[in-house]
Amino acid sequence: MALVFSYTACRQLSQMLVAIIFFHGSEYILAVGIHGKSNVTLKSLLISKNYLVAMIFSLLEYLIEYILFPGMKEHWWVSNWGLGMLIIGEIIRKMAIITAGRSFTHLIRVRHSEHHQLITNGIYRVVRHPGYCGFFIWSVGTQIMLCNPISTIAFALVVWRFFAQRIPYEEYFLRQFFGLQYEEYARQVPAGVPFIK
Repeated sequence: MALVFSYTACRQLSQMLVAIIFFHGSEYILAVGIHGKSNVTLKSLLISKNYLVAMIFSLLEYLIEYILFPGMKEHWWVSNWGLGMLIIGEIIRKMAIITAGRSFTHLIRVRHSEHHQLITNGIYRVVRHPGYCGFFIWSVGTQIMLCNPISTIAFALVVWRFFAQRIPYEEYFLRQFFGLQYEEYARQVPAGVPFIK
């Protein structure tokens, strides 16, 4: 039995492939451009074992639902909504990286360095953690674009849980580094991830 994909399926899967390649490739290129190649490792691609498992699960869900319920993947307006989210999330995240410059790293800093500044301008005026906000929107958008109901819920919950743990940990150090300046900033600007104070 040969599996023949419809136009919509080909579009959705190719958009997903392009989105993943662009997201991770641009993360790496920006990290090298900002921090220098000698200070960047492949971890800057942000690909972990858990991430790979999640993406493989989402593709399996897509294929199973496509075979069993092909009409479920033909809701182009849902898919386009997800594509829009994906693009918005990508823009927010890249704005965060570019605005923060050397102050943006993929690993949480536990020691203050001389070039680490508290960034409160640009996108950081609106959202305290725009990189996380952008990734949250991007990751959920990928699954809405694929019309994957199970993965949409799973990605939203798992990514939210990750940031619900990571943000307080990171902010502990930001409070140590910047004291009252960070306290005031945190009171005025939302975290950017739903239900995280």
